[in-house]
Amino acid sequence: MPIPEDVTGDEIDKDVKQELQSLPKTLAEDVAKNLVMVARLIDEDPEGAYGYSKVALRLASRVAAVREAGGFAAYANQKYSEALAEFRAARRMTGSVELWPLMADCERGLGRPEKALDMAGAPEVQKLDKAGQVEMRLVAAGARRDLGQLDAAIVTLQSPELASNAVQPWTARLRYAYADALLAAGRQGEAREWFAKAVEADKDGSTDASDRLAELDGVDFVDALDENENENEGESGDEQQAQGVADEGHKE
Repeated sequence: MPIPEDVTGDEIDKDVKQELQSLPKTLAEDVAKNLVMVARLIDEDPEGAYGYSKVALRLASRVAAVREAGGFAAYANQKYSEALAEFRAARRMTGSVELWPLMADCERGLGRPEKALDMAGAPEVQKLDKAGQVEMRLVAAGARRDLGQLDAAIVTLQSPELASNAVQPWTARLRYAYADALLAAGRQGEAREWFAKAVEADKDGSTDASDRLAELDGVDFVDALDENENENEGESGDEQQAQGVADEGHKE
């Protein structure tokens, strides 16, 4: 696959670059460039990112960072079986538990929420950092919802991290998931409160909490625009012409 001229491979994380030092120099550079493309495209063009990840895997499948990138690209394309295999391979190579929540979510994607819940109770979770533990909580709550256990999903999300007023990278997503679970359980008033709290924490627009809040408040921007268009279409030719004359008068 073509690599843009502005991609040098030096853009990758220093730890990944160190991993690639086990490869011949030219090969390491090629792999690095493909990994850069995976990172660059994974949000806006996940299919393209997947293509570059397959190239990297073909070139250096024994490098943990490459297997991890392949997992993320497959996950972004909802290829959960493939993603799980790549994440497992990366974990075997590094011994790290960092990918544990993503592996559990792959189990959900494969229709095995019970397996995801088993993983949520495994000793590996205690080895995760705070962000990882919050992510695992989100996955576990999702698994509860998969099983139709809405009340259990709500309880799963109730935590010191949810109650905290401090805004962390995970705060908006955690509040959003809690609000969504409350809404699914028919607790609309509480859901609105938590969607509003999610909006407060969501500075980079990582969720659609503001849209969900607007829906609960009965705000429908699309309908308002359509209504205006319908009103304009209903005007007679004389009325439209008169409006145009009035507008010209205002300009003068």
